[in-house]
Amino acid sequence: MSEEILLTQEGYDGKVAELEELQTKKRPEIAERLKEAISYGDISENSEYDSAKNEQAELEDQISKLENIIKNAKIIDDKKVRNDKVSLGLKVKVKDSKSKEESMFTIVGSTEADPFEGKISNESLVGAALLGKKVKDKIQIHVPDGLVTYEILSIEKQK
Repeated sequence: MSEEILLTQEGYDGKVAELEELQTKKRPEIAERLKEAISYGDISENSEYDSAKNEQAELEDQISKLENIIKNAKIIDDKKVRNDKVSLGLKVKVKDSKSKEESMFTIVGSTEADPFEGKISNESLVGAALLGKKVKDKIQIHVPDGLVTYEILSIEKQK
């Protein structure tokens, strides 16, 4: 039995769009490359054919993973999420007690995490420590760089 994969609606829609792109655009492109490589004749020493076959295998692996994510997705219902304490699908604004720097994080499932976009996993050190906390709570988190203390400034739903 596969475990459920937590996704926001935005994350789920992104995975569905990515799957469709791979199936309707990338798959035919690679099939065309294979067809062309085969037309060159002997495939035993054909680097074009080998390259296209490897790319096809990687693509099919990607498609399989996306299909599994979509099949096992549990979408976080924005309407049921309350913003009185930190939970999946919410944006959290925090202030580092030492540097006074403010950061905004969106708590998402691990499949959807993208630190460069401020989306952190509920399973990450920071994400897990924030879960269940309320505005004005202060939390200490042991991260690889040491101990960091955050104060929660606000919790809001995604727009």
